[in-house]
Amino acid sequence: MQTILTDFYTLESYEQAENGNFTAYITLNKDHDIFKGHFPGNPVTPGVCMMQIVKELTEEFTSSKLFLQSASNVKFMAIINPFETPDLKLQLDINATENEVKVKNTTSFGETIALKMSVQYKKLTS
Repeated sequence: MQTILTDFYTLESYEQAENGNFTAYITLNKDHDIFKGHFPGNPVTPGVCMMQIVKELTEEFTSSKLFLQSASNVKFMAIINPFETPDLKLQLDINATENEVKVKNTTSFGETIALKMSVQYKKLTS
């Protein structure tokens, strides 16, 4: 899997439902340099990194290179501290057409929902 977030997270496993939706399980790397600056002594996973993880997983699951067109209903509902809650579950409801991919995402740890968003990507041609 190609990622711009080198060593930021590990895709531990995933499941594909009969309807084509995916549930991915990842583990954040608490020792990544991003957490040294965001924020020193109180590490918080940047929202933009969570959005990038959703994009990268969607690219992996659809075998497509994607470009973010729009994001709506982006709600960061809980802080993700990589030392306290490194294991995340991402539900990706993917609807792909010939030229675009729409995703509804819910990211959680335990029973806590940390992120909800809807995004639309344009498929890029090689």
